Amino acid sequence: MTENALAAVAAKSSLVLSRPPRTILVACTRRIGDVLLATPLVRSLKARWPEAQIDMLVFRGTEGVLENNPDLRRVIVISQRAPLRERLADIARIWRRYDLACAAVSSDRPRFYSWFAGRQRVGLVDDDRVTRLKRFLLDGIALNYHTAAHTVESSLEVARVLGIEPIAEVVPPGIGEDPARRAAFEARFSDVAGQPLAVLHPAPMFAYKRWRVEGWADLVRWLRARGFAVAMSGGPAAAEREYAQQVAAEAGGTLLNFVGQFSLGESAELFRRAKIFVGPDTGATHMAAATGTPTVALFGPSDPVRWGPWPKAWPAGSNPWPLVGSGRRGNVYLVQGEAACVPCMQEGCERHVESASQCLVTLSTERVIGAMTQMLALSMPGAFAEGEAGGTTAIVDTSALGPLGGQH
Repeated sequence: MTENALAAVAAKSSLVLSRPPRTILVACTRRIGDVLLATPLVRSLKARWPEAQIDMLVFRGTEGVLENNPDLRRVIVISQRAPLRERLADIARIWRRYDLACAAVSSDRPRFYSWFAGRQRVGLVDDDRVTRLKRFLLDGIALNYHTAAHTVESSLEVARVLGIEPIAEVVPPGIGEDPARRAAFEARFSDVAGQPLAVLHPAPMFAYKRWRVEGWADLVRWLRARGFAVAMSGGPAAAEREYAQQVAAEAGGTLLNFVGQFSLGESAELFRRAKIFVGPDTGATHMAAATGTPTVALFGPSDPVRWGPWPKAWPAGSNPWPLVGSGRRGNVYLVQGEAACVPCMQEGCERHVESASQCLVTLSTERVIGAMTQMLALSMPGAFAEGEAGGTTAIVDTSALGPLGGQH
């Protein structure tokens, strides 16, 4: 950033409100994981101004991750690729209706919606992309250090610009307190009543984040041998259903296949009742971590500094994950593939979303089971010995993270 740009940002680095806002809009028009990881900002705003009515504006298809969020009055859903007439209608229904609007992610669309909606605006701007237009749109600029800060920490910069205490609590969705809905949900587990539950999420949206079918089947068999009922979670896309069916066929035996059957709120409830969750770099893994369930996250090309699951109760002000290394932070164990290029931050070895990532494909079952064993020692004390993987020595790399068991 040039010296002049730095000076311009410094002049707009904070926003002092003349009175507490009565209405607040948080714009987060991106993917499910981005929306979920913006909920700490919403929680921070609500804690500072408990009487304020907070709405969130998101793309259609991501609103489920906000189901029964207690900090929100309503969720405004817009189409990602809407015709001009529909976009103008979206603008008309939010035009200057909010005392404060916050762009929770660093992209043009949430900044424009914030400008349309808010009488005062604050938002994220990449530290190397500050322009006159962005300074015009925003009354307060929160710098997004997108190459060095976790996504949660980035969104919380908006809170800091407003002079309020950041609360780094990711708020997962849920199904609420409706007795009929809860009863119907619980009935799905009647056949495995009394058994501890493990949840596997084998299929992310994109192939380059996948592990391998045989590895997932190995985990199913290992868990079954130790008395677990095993459930699979996943989205409704045909590719996710097909991949889950491959895992089920390879594993054989009884398996609760919930792929494509649950809403995001129901999926979060599934994760809450589990003794352990295992998944790749995907929104479901972020949700599982946010519920407090012991979570094993399988990472390959993705940047863990930016996208590692945020552990429950992890404090604001520090990134949980280094760039390279496997180990535990709180209720999350991140297992990273091993190669000199990891993490390459590319979309697979062939640089497109449907290509494989060899660092994930070659990730050994023993390493994953070793991490699972340590996490099960947390949720089932006495039932599992740390570092023991059922007759197999666990490979545990904690050199980059310090002592296991620490929250900080």
